[in-house]
Amino acid sequence: MAPRPLGPLVLALGGAAAVLGSVLFILWKTYFGSGRERRWDRGEAWWGAEPARLPQWDEWDPEDEEEEEEEPALEELEQREVLVLGLDGSGKSTFLRVLSGKPPLEGHIPTWGFNSVRLPTKDFEVDLLEIGGSQNLRFYWKEFVNEVDVLVFMVDSADRLRLPWARQELHKLLDKDPDLPVVVVANKQDLSEAMSMVELQQELGLQAVDSQREVFLLAASIAPAGPGFENPGTVHIWKLLLELLS
Repeated sequence: MAPRPLGPLVLALGGAAAVLGSVLFILWKTYFGSGRERRWDRGEAWWGAEPARLPQWDEWDPEDEEEEEEEPALEELEQREVLVLGLDGSGKSTFLRVLSGKPPLEGHIPTWGFNSVRLPTKDFEVDLLEIGGSQNLRFYWKEFVNEVDVLVFMVDSADRLRLPWARQELHKLLDKDPDLPVVVVANKQDLSEAMSMVELQQELGLQAVDSQREVFLLAASIAPAGPGFENPGTVHIWKLLLELLS
């Protein structure tokens, strides 16, 4: 029996991959685009409270209405968007959980799709989007690069075997948007087998990046046992992000 042609199978797989990428993009846009509407849904105090007594006709005075001040409208904060990428196991999900004040999950649980966190600041809201780092999801990374204000690229400092892959993916993103500020986080610096910052700068090819471009390499140890903002590395990353987004 002659072997079946692979053409239909390849087309089917390509179609499935395209659908997955479209779904990721639509879900991300839906989540981030609904922020302004959700800010007006904070009316539990109105509906849960007992209704006030309406004034009787003989109690009503038109001058009273003029004296009442209008309730100020809720101020809409501007949004800033940060994309968090990196190979699977680099610590992206832990980084988002630590920033949001949640305890890290135990063990390595890969992200199948995306995670997102919204953090308010005094002047704006920061939306952080993490897309899974497995090989089948890296294809979609470039579709989101032009939609954000800052890119955070997480690297496992102890994963020497896959560092060339991390370098390749990082430079693809750098080429996609030459003006996008990039923060490269050298995570897991607390491990004995972690590469030094000098080694990582060389192995990631950061010395070859245009000197006019905003590319930062920060050491971090976003350890599962450490609470969020008490971790000096996490605090440093967050402060740099706020500076770049301001």
